[in-house]
Amino acid sequence: MSRSPQRTPAMGFIMAAVLIDMISIGLMVPVLPHIVGTFTHSNDEQTSAFLLVTMAFGIANFFGSPILGGLSDRFGRRPVLLIGFAGLALSFFVTALATALWMLVAVRLFSGAMQANIAVANAYVADITAPEDRARRFGQLGAMFGIGFILGPLIGGWLGQRDVHWPFIAAGCMAIVNWCYGWFVLPESLPLERRTPFNWKKANPVGALRGLAALKGVGSLVGVIALSSLAQFMLHMTWVLYTKFKFGWGPKEVSWSLALVGIVSVISQGVLLKPLLARFGPQRLALIGMGSASLAYLGFGLASAGWMMYAVIGFNLLGGVAAAAVQGIISSAAPANQQGQAMGAVSSLNSLMAVLGPVIGLTLLGWVSHRPAGDLLMGLPFFTCAALQFIGLIAAYRFFHRQRPALQTA
Repeated sequence: MSRSPQRTPAMGFIMAAVLIDMISIGLMVPVLPHIVGTFTHSNDEQTSAFLLVTMAFGIANFFGSPILGGLSDRFGRRPVLLIGFAGLALSFFVTALATALWMLVAVRLFSGAMQANIAVANAYVADITAPEDRARRFGQLGAMFGIGFILGPLIGGWLGQRDVHWPFIAAGCMAIVNWCYGWFVLPESLPLERRTPFNWKKANPVGALRGLAALKGVGSLVGVIALSSLAQFMLHMTWVLYTKFKFGWGPKEVSWSLALVGIVSVISQGVLLKPLLARFGPQRLALIGMGSASLAYLGFGLASAGWMMYAVIGFNLLGGVAAAAVQGIISSAAPANQQGQAMGAVSSLNSLMAVLGPVIGLTLLGWVSHRPAGDLLMGLPFFTCAALQFIGLIAAYRFFHRQRPALQTA
């Protein structure tokens, strides 16, 4: 890679990179299940094929994220981000040109292995932020995710109404723009004196998760992250097909719903998070967010009309603050020279849930997809999400209650 530009790393640089990245990813979200559907002939086949495609990405990312996170601790954040942007661009273009299901599976394997942008972006933020400010900064990064999920799905839904391949071409072009931004503009955040040698023992997923669990005072939060992430990925992986089967939604309706998710995320993480952190602190705010998410999952499963889904999204204004609060606690506990490894381990854990989420969520949806749209059991995947999130809420409450002195020290 070329030398890092002579600029002082700042939050604005990484926020711009994440925004462009999330717009490119958001472009494909409303249409990926539909492009999978071009190679299938029934709801059951489409559900199974989409499961295979999403599992391919999750499995590859599970193994790739801690490796790329460790490489970012060794060589810096910027080179690894450039690798991720290039991998995304190639995967989008190949998806647009795919002529068989196996090509979609192969390209998602490649994309998952090459892309750890979220983990590295979080490590970048930790590099330039004092520990006490990291939860707020992670919230600002989450707001960029929200804006990306306003613009990306709206554009993707509009393009997908005309041709399901167009959003992937547009996403590939956006990924190239981000690579150019990273090459010419984005400065490196990790100084040479804080870099650490790459360690294969710690970079494998099992070793990375053990290291995450061993962080003093916060290791038990790994289970809470896993439960919350599993519920979230089950929601993500079933949303498009669930709303299609139950309400007859297409790419346009899905894109509007995801845009509303983005708006809510921007408000909660970009506007409300700072005063809420000052008022409640990260521990209590995490519990409030998980409680809100539990009720939202239940509401999605009980909704009997499409407009109710929008109402529940708006109600869940505080559901997105839990992740930023918990991530701030974990980042503050990790050493300054191991932020990439710690964030890579969190990303690897999320990737493992991204493997299990489609398996559980789409399997549950497959069990009920033949039922009438008004059948209450159609909401089975979301009822399961609500139960998982509620268990995570109870576990987090017990953990915070037991570990309050250690957390205050961290």
